[in-house]
Amino acid sequence: MTLFMNACAFLVKVLTLPLYIAEVIGFFSFYKRVFPLIVYKMTISYNDKMKDNKRELFRNLDKFYPTKGSLRILEVGCGSGANFEHYPTGSRITCTDPNPHFQKYLKKSMTKNDQLVYDSFIVASGENLKAVEDNSVDVVVCTLVLCSVQDSPKVLQEAKRVLRPGGAFFFLEHVVSDPSSWTYFFQHVLQPFWYYFGDGCETTRATWKHFEAAGFSDLQLRHIQAPLFFMIKPHIVGYAVK
Repeated sequence: MTLFMNACAFLVKVLTLPLYIAEVIGFFSFYKRVFPLIVYKMTISYNDKMKDNKRELFRNLDKFYPTKGSLRILEVGCGSGANFEHYPTGSRITCTDPNPHFQKYLKKSMTKNDQLVYDSFIVASGENLKAVEDNSVDVVVCTLVLCSVQDSPKVLQEAKRVLRPGGAFFFLEHVVSDPSSWTYFFQHVLQPFWYYFGDGCETTRATWKHFEAAGFSDLQLRHIQAPLFFMIKPHIVGYAVK
C-alpha cells in the first residue's frame, strides 16, 4: 500500500504543478480575499454538525474564570467568529487572524453575538502574538487553525506565554487518520490539491503529538470521528492547562 500511495501522491504532485507555479508568481493572492467568504459559508454547516462537540468543549470555560472581572479570551485564527455563540455572556474577546479580509465577516458575528465584549482585532499569525502581553488572558481558543499554521509548536508556546498561570488553551482540530485506514491513504494522496484550495490547510498532521510535547501542566485530549467529509473526519478536541 505504501508504494501505491507514494506513486499516487507523486502523480498528484505533477498534476498540481501549475497550481504551485501560480502560487509562486502571486496569482493566488486574490484567493486571500475570496477565502473568508468561503469559510463564512462553510462555518454554518460545520457549526450545525459539530454543535454538540463544541457545546461540550466550551462548557469547560467556566473552570477558568478569574477571581475578579470577566473571562478574558484570546481567539487565535478567529476567522469569521464561528465560536462566539458558545462563549459566556460578558466575556472579553481579543481576536487575531493573519488574513485581514476576515474582518468584514467577523463584524457580522460580533453584531449577532452582542452578549460579548470585543476588545480588538489584531492581524497576526499564531506564531507571533507579540501584540498580546504575557500572562494576560484566561483562555486561548484555537479551532481549525493548527492544520494550516507554519509552526504548530511555536503557536502552542505563544499560547502558553500569553495565558495566565492556570489558564487554558482550548482546541478543536482535524488531524491525520490511522495509518491502516483508507482515509489516511487519501489524505496523503490528495493533500497537494487540498493545500491550495484550503489556503494552506493540511490533513496529514498528527497535531496531538505537539500538545503532548508542549509542557502543559494538564492535557485533556480526546480523539473523535466528526460527522464530516471523510478527509477531515478524524478530530482532536480538548483543552490544555498552563
